[in-house]
Amino acid sequence: MKVNRYGRAAILTPTQISLLFNEGFVKPRDKALFGVCLYAAARINEACTLLRGDVIGIKGIRSVLVIRSYNTKGKQETREIQIHPQLKEYIEEHHRTDRWHTRPYLFPGRHGRNHIRKVSADAILRSACKKLEIEGVSTHSFRRTALTRMSDAGVPLRHIQAISGHKTLSALERYLGVTEQQKESAIATLDF
Repeated sequence: MKVNRYGRAAILTPTQISLLFNEGFVKPRDKALFGVCLYAAARINEACTLLRGDVIGIKGIRSVLVIRSYNTKGKQETREIQIHPQLKEYIEEHHRTDRWHTRPYLFPGRHGRNHIRKVSADAILRSACKKLEIEGVSTHSFRRTALTRMSDAGVPLRHIQAISGHKTLSALERYLGVTEQQKESAIATLDF
């Protein structure tokens, strides 16, 4: 868990996620921004620098989010991620309320210039967490939470790797958290 910005980002519980998206994030932009981090397992910089054109088919049945290689850590490969229905709702609501909708970035910065900065996104999250008395959370918590949940659900690591953009499986595995309940379940399987 992060303490004073040191340590690993906490993995969010379903209750914390619900609180953040229902009470913590008050603007549709904030729900969409952190929704990208959670439902696409994106890094905060990848979410902040998305272009409007990187959201494909939002009105159609098959919607895709494109995270371009030049926005990724280490300039990895471009990846396409199907848009989760909840994320689709957040993005549509953001589109309806965004007064800077003619700008190229999905999440414009101050006064519609350039894109929102990581430091601004971090301040939004810290403010929401303080209001809700949630500790240990950082912008990276959403990515860790998404990857851990997929792993817990039995999604093959190669599939998760394709979504996360990690170069190696060992790099991906460092992201995945293990809960006390999972450890208890593992020990419970020892039925001799």
